[in-house]
Amino acid sequence: MPDTKKFFENLSGAGKCVAVLTSGGDAQGMNGAVRAVVRMGIYVGAKVYLIHEGYQGMVDGGDNIKEATWESVSSMLQVGGTFIGSARCAEFRTHDGRLRAAQNLVKRGITNLCVIGGDGSLTGANLFREEWSGLLEELVQSGKIDEAAAQAHSVLHIVGMVGSIDNDFCGTDMTIGTDSALHRIIEVVDAIMTTAQSHQRTFVLEVMGRHCGYLALVSALACGADWVFIPELPPEDGWEDLMCQKLSENRLRGSRLNIIIVAEGAIDRHGSPISSDSIKDLVVRCLGFDTRVTILGHVQRGGTPSAFDRILASRMGVEAVLALLEASPGTPACVVSLCGNQAVRLPLMECVQMTQEVQKAMDEKKFEEAVRLRGRSFENNLNTYKLLSHRKSDSELPHSPFTVAVLNVGAPAAGMNAAVRSAVRVGITEGHKMLAVNDGFEGFSKGQIKEIKWGDVGGWTGQGGSLLGTKRTLPLKKLDKIAEQIRIHNINALLVIGGFEAFECVLQLCDARSKYEEFCLPMCMLPATISNNVPGTDLSIGADTSLNAIVETCDRIKQSASGTKRRVFIIETMGGYCGYLASVGGLAAGADAAYIYEEPFDIRDLQANVEHLTAKMKTSIQRGLVLRNENSNDNYTTDFIYQLYSEEGKGVFDCRKNVLGHMQQGGAPSPFDRNFGTKIAAKAMQWISKRLREFYREDEGRVFANTEDSACLLGMRRRALLFQPVIQLKDETDFEHRIPKEQWWLKLRPLMKILAKYKTSYDVSDSGQLEHVVRLRAKDTDNSTI
Repeated sequence: MPDTKKFFENLSGAGKCVAVLTSGGDAQGMNGAVRAVVRMGIYVGAKVYLIHEGYQGMVDGGDNIKEATWESVSSMLQVGGTFIGSARCAEFRTHDGRLRAAQNLVKRGITNLCVIGGDGSLTGANLFREEWSGLLEELVQSGKIDEAAAQAHSVLHIVGMVGSIDNDFCGTDMTIGTDSALHRIIEVVDAIMTTAQSHQRTFVLEVMGRHCGYLALVSALACGADWVFIPELPPEDGWEDLMCQKLSENRLRGSRLNIIIVAEGAIDRHGSPISSDSIKDLVVRCLGFDTRVTILGHVQRGGTPSAFDRILASRMGVEAVLALLEASPGTPACVVSLCGNQAVRLPLMECVQMTQEVQKAMDEKKFEEAVRLRGRSFENNLNTYKLLSHRKSDSELPHSPFTVAVLNVGAPAAGMNAAVRSAVRVGITEGHKMLAVNDGFEGFSKGQIKEIKWGDVGGWTGQGGSLLGTKRTLPLKKLDKIAEQIRIHNINALLVIGGFEAFECVLQLCDARSKYEEFCLPMCMLPATISNNVPGTDLSIGADTSLNAIVETCDRIKQSASGTKRRVFIIETMGGYCGYLASVGGLAAGADAAYIYEEPFDIRDLQANVEHLTAKMKTSIQRGLVLRNENSNDNYTTDFIYQLYSEEGKGVFDCRKNVLGHMQQGGAPSPFDRNFGTKIAAKAMQWISKRLREFYREDEGRVFANTEDSACLLGMRRRALLFQPVIQLKDETDFEHRIPKEQWWLKLRPLMKILAKYKTSYDVSDSGQLEHVVRLRAKDTDNSTI
């Protein structure tokens, strides 16, 4: 079979000029995107310009348009906002303003423009592109440019990246800044929950989102809010009584607090605004609860970007430069975007049109249509929230004869508790009896099993670690006792949440089916490990929280070097033999190198890295950051690398080392992990319910499941959530090193090297395909990711 791989070395930027600007409201991660565009542009040999103050700077010209150097964007990855400034520009909306902007670009030879902003900014860029040839003609006629200049710059290429905390742009699952804004919201919610609990208060939190309820919806899902108001789906008439009834019921069940989240653009069915103050007044009037309002405001736009936003911005920035290099005169303006876990390119105006259709549907009060148009991610979030937030009375629940047990296996991972909460509540909604197993299969064999009710998992989403308790014990030596407990408790299905050990456990139970009929039941495994080393999934619950802990520590360590200068830090990360945390953490922290087991290295590589850092110390960036996975090499230990760097760098730089250790496993789960855990657990329980009905033998009055597809792992693969039989995943697994044989994130490693100025090879086979925005069909929503 011919090798279909395509490498970007064939794409040269020589003789090309690229300009980058940020426009509209700022968003955390914009600086990461600017940095990636500048460095990738310089890397391929193009001239790169920074346009300060958005479109205003392009219209005004002069010092607002400056050529960028590699050092121009140093230390920007961890800074919030946009260091090149952003401004609303009335002049660019006029023909005369765009004429001046065109003249300023031609003067510097710029014909490739990268715009980071919201739909308004991107629409303006597309109009500019459409008018380009006419603008040049006018400039020639007025004598401001000559015919040769017009010919040389006859086509303007535009690529957009969506920077918006609201996540209100159709065609992309996540926009730059959204995840960081969720971090700010969840930090506040977690803090508020402790004080609300003390005083038995109700809190009404107002979050941003004038036309889009994404932030409100996902933060409600991530903190288990009692009620949420979003503009896309206003509450039914009579919501006031329903909400008060729900708040009251929650208090009667023992809850000491209520959380209500409101998007700033929330409306009722008749289009009248629902304000946070009006909700507070209603609660006080009807229930007499002590109620407070907190308006988060611009806090949500501020602060450092999350690990997710840094990686997203870096990937999108590099992809934007590739799109500009590959553009031909007929290529439409495109947006680089994220679909599932994959970078895609979409026609800019198709995305803008779809975004505008959402607003139109809302204006026409077609609210269900508005939700559908928002896309699969939004719709899936909403459906999961509805599923988890409304507790039906016992008489309303469907009757189910089935009992489902939930347990955690392996090391703790942030987000496990959110997954357990979701599974328990969805299971109860489906009518099942839910059992919680303490301390994994060790607890299972000892009978540490008890029924778990709706109220028992209240407040679990924000808790780190594993509240059920978790052990690494595999079931192989305790099969008799586990089978006995399955009989005693009449367990009909298992949901196992954990890391590589959980995968091995489910495999061992499947292998034992021929000997023990008790294990002939539906089993589902959810990947939850900071190492992200489970086969069958691109991401695991807990890995995002761990990445944020690593990145936060790296930021502090880098900052400590800003005073001393000429210092290199060697940082050891966890992960077993899996280099995910070191590699992706390195990309998010702006590391110079990351040593991992999957990419063997020798003394020559170490020497090359030392030389690279020696050269770097001669520039204005006088500090280095090197990450090492704990098991990357038996002989080149963290101590060895530290001593080698110290010796070889004598007189040029000094070294410090830091082993991050178990702080990577702790802490409150990130919004991503809460949301991911919640959604995949809900989906897993629905799968288990379906399988229980399929495998129920009515004549025998029992469940019997021994097919391959009755024991599955639910994982995220590229763009979809897929149930994969664990037996089939055996061939994809390196059991000795406890990692999958193929790992998607290895493709991101060249990005880290490029952005750290190393010459490398970068496979762009997945890039370059301009796709189209697909309208959602009902069945598509089932495979949604975050």
